[in-house]
This record gives sequence, structure tokens and C-alpha cells, in this order.
Amino acid sequence: DQYGGSLENRCRFALEIVEAVVNEIGADRVGIRLSPFADYMDSGNSNPSALGLYMAESLNKYGIAYCHMVEPRMKTLGEKVECPESLIPMRKAFKGTFIVAGGYDRGDGNKAVLED
Repeated sequence: DQYGGSLENRCRFALEIVEAVVNEIGADRVGIRLSPFADYMDSGNSNPSALGLYMAESLNKYGIAYCHMVEPRMKTLGEKVECPESLIPMRKAFKGTFIVAGGYDRGDGNKAVLED
């Protein structure tokens, strides 16, 4: 159907909700939190990097206040693991305020701010 299969179709519902809320209350009052790398209760994605990047790019057309993403290194609550994936491509793609959460301490936070 129109909400399954392709990456675009799988993101359609979330983007329709963002658009509806923006139209109702204004983009400056809308933010979204995404966890493209999460795999809770078998809800994982076969290509979470592509999913996160597609959503970050698609959200730009709505001019929302922020996009908040969860670090790929966070597998479960309180469980931080080393991984090759990064949110940097999504951070570069999203033109608004980009917020990140996921196991940061002061050193990790300072390092993340300096990364390109």
C-alpha cells in the first residue's frame, strides 16, 4: 500500500503527521524525535542510515523547530555500545536545530559538537 515497501512510503505517515501539525499550530512549535537505529522489540530497519537521512532531508520542507535523534550507539535504555554508524550525515542534512541524545558525558558532548 502507500505506507509500506519503499523508503518513501515507510516515511510517508510520519511526514503527513508533521505536515498536519505544522498546518495546525505552526512550524515554530513543532519538533520530532527519531530513533532510526533503534531495534526495540524487533522494530529495526534494514538500512537505518538511509532512513534517518531521508527523514532529515524531508523534514526541511516543513521548517520545524527541531529534529531530535537518538544516537545509534544506544541499543537499549542505559546500554551504550561502540558502532560505526553516525548521526553526522543527518545533522548536516537537517537545516534547523538538531538535538542528539544517547549516553553522552561531558567529553562525548564536546567531541560531538566539534565533529563535522
